[in-house]
Amino acid sequence: MDHALRLFDWLIDGAPGATTSPDVVERIGTELSAAGIPIARMAVSVTTLHPAILGRAFWWSPNTPVLTRELTHAVQSSAVFQRSPIAYVASRGVAYRKRVGEGTSTFDFEFVQDLQKEGFTDYLALPMKFLNGESHVVTFSTREPGGFTDLHVATFEHILRPLSRLAEIFALRRTAVNLLNTYVGRNTGEKILAGRIFKGDIESLRAVIWFSDLRGFTELSSRSTPKQVIDTLNELFECQVPAIEAHRGEVLKFIGDGLLAIFPVGEADVEQRAQDAIAAAHAAQEALAKRNADAKEPIAFGVALHVGDVAYGNVGSTSRLDFTVIGAAVNLSARLEGLTGKLNRPIVISEELARSVKAPLDDLGRFDLKGVGELVRAFAPKA
Repeated sequence: MDHALRLFDWLIDGAPGATTSPDVVERIGTELSAAGIPIARMAVSVTTLHPAILGRAFWWSPNTPVLTRELTHAVQSSAVFQRSPIAYVASRGVAYRKRVGEGTSTFDFEFVQDLQKEGFTDYLALPMKFLNGESHVVTFSTREPGGFTDLHVATFEHILRPLSRLAEIFALRRTAVNLLNTYVGRNTGEKILAGRIFKGDIESLRAVIWFSDLRGFTELSSRSTPKQVIDTLNELFECQVPAIEAHRGEVLKFIGDGLLAIFPVGEADVEQRAQDAIAAAHAAQEALAKRNADAKEPIAFGVALHVGDVAYGNVGSTSRLDFTVIGAAVNLSARLEGLTGKLNRPIVISEELARSVKAPLDDLGRFDLKGVGELVRAFAPKA
């Protein structure tokens, strides 16, 4: 069992060389098989904090790439999952084993009965207990006549201890990534995890700036309950955020009924990022039209797009920081958005950005915007 011993030491050392969960699962399955244990399938299921994806499961079989499956809230709450051995082990923190070879006629779970139909002979699910009291699950299945031996089971239980600690470390990091991505955005989250956590730690970048705002928000708030207002805002942002992210933009923050996002220029040219931002704005407006088609009360929002240099980084106090963009270009974008309602144009584009747009635009004229020292010329996509 030299392979099993090496595997135990490797897990104790923190799985050096493995950078992802599938890497770890691949190594475990390969080493246990090399140790002579007839594993036909192994799965590791771990839950993490995420608004949409409750967790992930990693499935390993000999000579097959590790398959990653996402466990959504809908799946987790389904009757099929709730009546599965995975749910049983996770909720009780106890092991479950069932020999499912020929002759077995009684089954605790439909899933286990399905294993028998697929030719499996033995199934073992073990709880991976985290320090916070949660139990996650690793399962082993075989088609070997007679199933797993006592030595096989003892080997599984032996590696379970370091595997649980390693799985918890990976889960904690994934939770941190999930929460940062959800609350501050993917690119910003990566910077924070990389150590960009000090007040005044900023960088200059050029970006197409998106600023949008719900029209008639004050009136809506005055005649709606707080719950209704929140529901409307969620629907509003659901129209915008997927469109922005689909076109490689990053949402930085929600400001009441407003949204601030950027499309960093980086190595791309301004023309491409202008095209991305305008396409995102059109997609968001199309999503809004679909929402309004089925809604009792239609809503509308305007989008202002501008390009400029911004300061991107940490602003705040030592104990409470916000990762954002600031600068004259951001202020101009916010002021420009006010024209969308006055001119009844859903998308307004600054003169600076218009220079990089090849599609035909309507020239809306020049305007005196509060806080801007000179008249600002604005454009819009052809009506």
